[in-house]
Order: sequence, then C-alpha cells, then structure tokens
Amino acid sequence: MMKSKIPVTVLSGYLGSGKTTILNHVLNNRQGLKVAVIVNDLSEVNIDADLIRDGGGLSRTNEELIEISNGCICCTLREDLLREVQRLAKENRFDYILIESTGVGEPIPVAQTFTYIDEEQGIDLSELCRLDCMVTVVDAYRFWTDFSSGETLLDRGQAVGDDDTRDVVDLLIDQIEFCDVLIMNKCDMVAPDELEELEGVLRKLQPRAKLIRAIKGQIEPADILNTRLFDFDAASTSAGWMKEMEKPAHTPETEEYGIASFVYERVEPFHPERLMTWMEEWPVEIVRAKGMMWLASRNDFAQSFSQAGPSIQFGPAGYWVAALPEAERAELLQEDKELSKQWDPISGDRINKVVFIGIEMNKEQIIASLDGCLLTDNEKQQDWTRFADPFPNSASELKEVFNLT
Repeated sequence: MMKSKIPVTVLSGYLGSGKTTILNHVLNNRQGLKVAVIVNDLSEVNIDADLIRDGGGLSRTNEELIEISNGCICCTLREDLLREVQRLAKENRFDYILIESTGVGEPIPVAQTFTYIDEEQGIDLSELCRLDCMVTVVDAYRFWTDFSSGETLLDRGQAVGDDDTRDVVDLLIDQIEFCDVLIMNKCDMVAPDELEELEGVLRKLQPRAKLIRAIKGQIEPADILNTRLFDFDAASTSAGWMKEMEKPAHTPETEEYGIASFVYERVEPFHPERLMTWMEEWPVEIVRAKGMMWLASRNDFAQSFSQAGPSIQFGPAGYWVAALPEAERAELLQEDKELSKQWDPISGDRINKVVFIGIEMNKEQIIASLDGCLLTDNEKQQDWTRFADPFPNSASELKEVFNLT
C-alpha cells in the first residue's frame, strides 16, 4: 500500500551560488529523514553529485543519489526527471526527495512537472508527490556583478544549447521571482550596509518569499523541508512588479536604503521615436521594470515590456481588445467585468502601465521624462502610422539597438 505523498523540495539558483553546499548541510542535519537526492548538472561529468557524495550526507544503504547529466531538467531532461521521481516515490523507501536544479535552470518548468499529467509518458506526479517548497539561492557576493554584466549564457559558455540566448540577468530574475524561500548565501563576504541594501532589493523583487541569510550554506533544514509553502498560483503571481500593479494608486510607502517602486500609468500613447531615445538613455537607478506599453505607431497591438539590469525585452503581446471586431469586443467586455470597469470611452483598454523598482530613483524626473515621450495634442491629430518607428520586431535586433551595457 502506498504511503502518503512524498514531499519534494527543489533548489534553484545561478551557478556558484552555493546550492550544493546548502544541500550537503541539510543532508548532514536532516534528523533521521531518509532522503533521495536528484542532482542535475549540465556537464557530462556530474561534479555536484560527486561533491554531495564526498560531503557524507548520504548513507550508502538507506538513501539514493540520482545523477541527471548533460542537459537541463527544465527542458531537455524533463522526461528523465519525471521517470526518476516516479520511481523513487513508488519505491516507498524515502521520506523526502531533494532536487538540485542546474544553475541555468528556470524554476517554473520544474514546478509544472509536479502539477499536471504528462500524457506522453502517462505519469502524474501529483498523485505520488507533494511539491513542498521552491528554493532559490542567491550569491550575495556576486549578485550585482552578474546582474549588471550584460552577458548571455552563451557568452559565458553556460548555455543549454546554441539557441539558448538568455541573458544572465534574466535568468537571475526568473529564479528570484518564482520561489517560496529565498536564501542569500555568502553573507559574510558582503559589508553590512551593502547586505541590507541587497536584501531590500530582493524583498522588492520577491515580497512573498521567506528570506534567509546564510553563511557557507548553513541554514536550518526546517526552513526548506516540510514547509508546506508551495502554491503554484501564489508563486506565479508573487513577483514584486505584479504586487505593485495590484496596489491602489498613490499608496505611500516607507523607503529603506532608497529602495522604492512606483507605477507609471497614462491613458495616452507614446511617440515611438521619443520613447526609443528615452530607453537608450536608461536611468541606471532602475533595477527592474515590467508592464504594458501603447505605441502610437502600433495602435492595434499591446507591447509587452520587461527590463532587468542591462537587459530589455520589448515586443507584441497581442491585440488590444479595443482593436478587435465589434462583436468579439462586446463578448469579451460582457465576460470580463474588470475589463469593462476600466474601459476608457475613447481608448478602450489601451494604456501605458509600467512598474519601476529601483534604488535612489528620482521618481518625479522619470515620470516627467516619460510624459515627454507621449504624443502632443498636435501629434494626436496626425496619421500615427506615419511616425518613425525605430523599435525592432525581434529580441536579437532589440539587443543591438539598446546595447545598454
């Protein structure tokens, strides 16, 4: 007879952040729990698995270490992860499964593996396991270096494949914005005031997660085992920029270490050329920005905008509802009461709404300079399709245009 669902904790975090050190520490202080460990490494020789063996946290007779090498469990090796977790759960030998994801893995696809049936393999991990906690480890000493590097994983020789063009900073943000526990590791290597500032920024980026400071990976195992913290919907909507979007307008807040956030919201379109000029002179004090933009020259399409450090992503996010055929528009307005409440009689759902998170930001100056990018009354009378539009349509072109590094 099957025991109750086996709990699972997943450790994510960029290369060198200290995941393996934390894993070893937990294994050596797990108070009798029988733990199966799955370690994912991109190299053909699984170095992290060797470190865990050498750390002495696993007893050879009672526990098992699974190595998944030469790929990433969030993509190419997802099937391997499914099969291994299923096998371990069905063996009924373990109290817990600990997974150390590769340093270049994104946490959301790994979490999704535990939440739905894989039709191809006929595996439903949600029947066997309970995803207990998603943990992200941040290297407090190297964070700002990696954040501002402007490098891609390809540049660093850390890409999953030749088509993996992700920026290092975007990976860092993905890992931080989706987690239940955020561990700041190597805190002894950072000055106290710098550590306070970094913690403030991380709390802005991820306000929901339990934040823990660690030195040499030493944490309480109870902080990441049997926490019952994971909730997919809550984790998916826990990013700081999302929470900022939900706040009532003009909510005052206390700023610590100059760390603040605000929402820029205007029911008017941007002039594409002026907005591009503004972005090319990006204010360095803005750490993170995310939202929707309305470009006059692309009046039918909402533009998704995302910035983290020197990385900017910009591109079509689909039609504005106001641009849809009348019957379809009426149906959507009938179904979505929130949309109908926010509907503008002239612009419909078209809007500029962007969250800014930063350190020592000059909010008034940023708002005024962005307002200067909006169409003037005279321009509103002109043919918007004739405005020069320097914005590219692909990510690679965008990187060349901004070159923020």
